[in-house]
Amino acid sequence: MNEYEPSLVQLTLKTILVHTVTYFGMGVLFMWLLDYEARFAEPPAKYFLRELDHPLIYAGPMLQSIRGVIFALAFYQLRGVLFGSKNGWLKAWWLLVAIGILSTFGPSPGSVEGIIYTVVPLKSHITSLPEVVLQSLLLAVILFYWVNHPEKRWLAGILWTVFVLVILMSTMGLLVGLGVLEVAGAGIE
Repeated sequence: MNEYEPSLVQLTLKTILVHTVTYFGMGVLFMWLLDYEARFAEPPAKYFLRELDHPLIYAGPMLQSIRGVIFALAFYQLRGVLFGSKNGWLKAWWLLVAIGILSTFGPSPGSVEGIIYTVVPLKSHITSLPEVVLQSLLLAVILFYWVNHPEKRWLAGILWTVFVLVILMSTMGLLVGLGVLEVAGAGIE
């Protein structure tokens, strides 16, 4: 591995960008694949998930920066292990899956606690896993690559561009959801 070790600020910015972009990409993909609109309107999801037209759903992608900071603060403590070894991406991914998905402290969908302590059917737990497992894999792989190849300006350019677009779309969605902006042609039959 190269000798490059990111500063906390560098790692935080990169983690925010990669997390937000992969979160949004996987969210859109699985919203389409799993028909979230119908799924969120039926039990058990309707009892604990907001409907897709709720303003906080629109704000969700822009608020992922908060989670990016939290991930970066954790990764920074382990930066030598995660970014200084050949298979660091795999270590980062396993940490995300083990602690953030399967073994959460609360009964989240897809987690051991969720399976034990909720009345959510096992099928719902299982179908929630591909999105978060794949997103965590993309986060680990892309972040590992970018940290170890800071000279790859093309990657920074792509991630910054997509990040800005995601934030703009999220902001516009929030403003529409709050009724501040009106969608052109909305309500026309």
